Amino acid sequence: MTRFRCVPMDTPSAQRFRATRVDDRGGPAHSRIVDGPGFPCRHCLKLGEAGEEMLLVSWDLPLPQGPYWTPSPVFLHARDCEAAVTEDALPETVTANMIVSLRHYDAAGMCLYDLGMVSAGDAVEGPLRERLADPRVAYVNIHTARPGCWLTRVEKLP
Repeated sequence: MTRFRCVPMDTPSAQRFRATRVDDRGGPAHSRIVDGPGFPCRHCLKLGEAGEEMLLVSWDLPLPQGPYWTPSPVFLHARDCEAAVTEDALPETVTANMIVSLRHYDAAGMCLYDLGMVSAGDAVEGPLRERLADPRVAYVNIHTARPGCWLTRVEKLP
């Protein structure tokens, strides 16, 4: 069985967004109050709870670099929350999504098109483990499949 860990947004980025209320594109962070599903915090990898304030920002993803680099809209708790790295399990920010996409990359940051897939969030762990076993895969970015927002990066564990 291929072991893995899910990596959240880095803490310095989360702190910067909260302190400045400016996103990586120079735009204002948008304040949203959780009033239903669809508010996954990319720092603690938990869903926002009803009534909580969340920030919606454009974040320059750290990986991949090169031609597949992209910014992503992401939600983040407006309050401090602890960064969460999960091992051998997907966080609720993935499993609660009706449909997610897996984007696989090699060590050079090139997309492995033949491994890409779309799945229900609560059914994606098995196929993810199978694809992580491919020796070409260095990491996987999981996104929401419809709007394409980044949810987490998945790295192999030894």
